[in-house]
Amino acid sequence: MSFPILSAAYMSQVEKRKFASDSNSDASDSQKVGKPRKDRRRNRTKRPGGTESPESPKAATSTLMATSIPTRPCDTEDHRALTAGAALSIEPPPSSSMAVKTHTWISLWFLLTAPIIAWDVGYCFMRPRSMEGGDLHWIWAPYSIYQNVDLVYGLPALEHGDGFTNAQSLMNVIETLLNLAYLYAAHVSAWPPAPLIGFTAAALTLAKTVLYWAQEYYCNYCAVGHNSLKDLIQYWIIPNGFWLVVPSFILWQLGKDLVADLNLAHAASVKAASGKTK
Repeated sequence: MSFPILSAAYMSQVEKRKFASDSNSDASDSQKVGKPRKDRRRNRTKRPGGTESPESPKAATSTLMATSIPTRPCDTEDHRALTAGAALSIEPPPSSSMAVKTHTWISLWFLLTAPIIAWDVGYCFMRPRSMEGGDLHWIWAPYSIYQNVDLVYGLPALEHGDGFTNAQSLMNVIETLLNLAYLYAAHVSAWPPAPLIGFTAAALTLAKTVLYWAQEYYCNYCAVGHNSLKDLIQYWIIPNGFWLVVPSFILWQLGKDLVADLNLAHAASVKAASGKTK
C-alpha cells in the first residue's frame, strides 16, 4: 500500500475517534440538561436587583432554623399577665400571728366589768340568801339600798315569781364570756376576727340594757316609779346609763375597724382579680 493511501486511512481513523468522543460529550450534556435543577436553585438567593446568588451552607442553615422555629415576642399582654399571675401565686400569705388592732379603753372596760357583772349575777341567782336578812347578804351588802330602789332586785319580784331578773342575769353571763373571749383572742392569741367578738358582745349588752329601760317605760315605771328624782338619778339612771353609753361607743369603734378591714380585703381581692384577667 502506498504512503498516501496509508495516510488517508490514518486520518479516517482519527476522525472517527473524534466523532465518537464528541458524541459521548453531547450525550453527557443532554443528561445534565434534563436533570432537575432543584439542588442549584435551593442554594441561591435573590439579590436586590432580582438576580440570584449562591448561598453559603451556614446561611442556609440559619435560614432553615429561622423558618422552622416560630418566634414569639415576650413583651406582650399575655406574657405580662402570665408574669403578674405567677408573681401573685408565689406571694407569701400574710402571717396568722399578725397583731390585732386593739383599743386600751375597750379592753379595760371588758376586763373591769367582768367581776362587777359576776357579782351582780351572783346576787340574782342566790336570792333570797343574798338579799338583806339572808345568810350570804354580807357578800352583797350594798344591795340593801339597790333592792329597795329597783324592785326587780327586791322582794316584790321574788315573791311574784318574776323571771325577768334571772333571765337578764343569764344574758349577763353570756356577754361576760364573750368579753373575756375577746380579750384572749385580741391580746393572747392575736386572732384577726377578735374585733367581731367584741362587737357582738357590745351589741348584746346594749340590746339587753335598752330592753331593761323599755320594760320600765311600758310598765309605767312599775319597778322604779316610787323613788324620788334624786334617788332615781343617783342609784338607777347614772349606774345603768353607763351600760348604754359605753357599749354604744364600743360598737362605733369596733364597727369602724371592721368596715376598714373589709374594705381593705375587698380592694386586695379586686386588685388580684384584675391582675389575673389582664
